[in-house]
Amino acid sequence: MRIAGVDEAGRGPLVGSVVAAAVILDPNQPIVGLNDSKKLTEKKREQLFIEIQQKALAWSVAEASHLEIDELNILQATFLAMRRAVAGLTITPELVRVDGNHCIKDLDVTCEAIINGDFLHQEISAASILAKVTRDRQMVLLDQQYPAYGFAKHKGYPTKAHLLAMAEHGVIPEHRYSYKPVKKAHEEFQAAQHIKSDA
Repeated sequence: MRIAGVDEAGRGPLVGSVVAAAVILDPNQPIVGLNDSKKLTEKKREQLFIEIQQKALAWSVAEASHLEIDELNILQATFLAMRRAVAGLTITPELVRVDGNHCIKDLDVTCEAIINGDFLHQEISAASILAKVTRDRQMVLLDQQYPAYGFAKHKGYPTKAHLLAMAEHGVIPEHRYSYKPVKKAHEEFQAAQHIKSDA
């Protein structure tokens, strides 16, 4: 049976896209060391990222933008990214296994939602690695564009450093304005700028 594993990266961060990946592994080309991407070192993830792309029968990475997240909400935007990833596969799967407790809405293929799936099923582990490495690389590029925010370190998550940077420098266009910490930082920064201009 052709089974595609699907997982995402970037639901929790305050900035950038949510990235999803879909992978159909080749049983004749096993990949050693597949695990939940968060349990692997960055170096190991990068190595497996290449190996998965070389050995998988099919793989696809897709995303939903920060604008789509603000428009739809993060759950619906995640489903959108996942549907795009599945649609991007060059082989049509007979079953899709997705990490978590939600099946992908409006999918044309039978779907199973599996809690801790990225630990239990190698095809989901592979998808989690492709999604996380892709999203982390996006954050490194965003860090180069906006070095004051520390995106390469915290990857857009709401760390103390990130919240302080938003308070000091304001929010950037790539931030998710529907997220409460971003909305709050944006309003407070705007108010502070008005006070400065009135002074």
